[in-house]
Amino acid sequence: MAGILAVVVTIALSGVVAQAQQPGKIFRIGYLDASNASGSAVLVDAFRQELSKLGWIEGKNITIEYRFAEHNSERLPALAAELVRLKVDLIMGRGTPVILAAKSATTTIPIVMAASADPVGAGLVASLARPGGNVTGLSALSVELNTKRLEILKEAVPKLLRVGLLWLRTGVGADLQLKELRVVASALNRRACRQIPVAGCLLPEGIRR
Repeated sequence: MAGILAVVVTIALSGVVAQAQQPGKIFRIGYLDASNASGSAVLVDAFRQELSKLGWIEGKNITIEYRFAEHNSERLPALAAELVRLKVDLIMGRGTPVILAAKSATTTIPIVMAASADPVGAGLVASLARPGGNVTGLSALSVELNTKRLEILKEAVPKLLRVGLLWLRTGVGADLQLKELRVVASALNRRACRQIPVAGCLLPEGIRR
């Protein structure tokens, strides 16, 4: 995914470069993340490597401003606003809450989403074919894939009566996925999927590790 994301960022930066009037300018990317630096290290390193393959080298022709919400989604709007004040040339992030915060902070700076469960349903883009606005990137197609998984599960277990869903995430993207799963469950004449909220404090110690 890092390679594809790097290509999307490169395309977005190409538009910024075309508008720039300063030869040799170092372009600034804002990286917004809901987790923390250690938890995102593998993805960030892979992303930087893929960018360098495309000619974008941190410290040479780009600089990256990292902002982590430390698993506190309430911090995202302030962090997004901070990146806007820094006048970054592009903002990238992963997850619906992150992109929603960035979209609320600016309508002019290009925003690249690494993954969103349902960008259309969340109001991030008008459609996948014609996103419009200043948001582009990758869709995880989580809603479509999860509903298909439920259909396959029903075919594999014809006597299926109840489906339990262990859920680690909360937010718009998670809510959209659960809503569509319930629709499919109803269509299959099964009991509606029941969400089992699982927060860090509720997970058994062995699972948390």
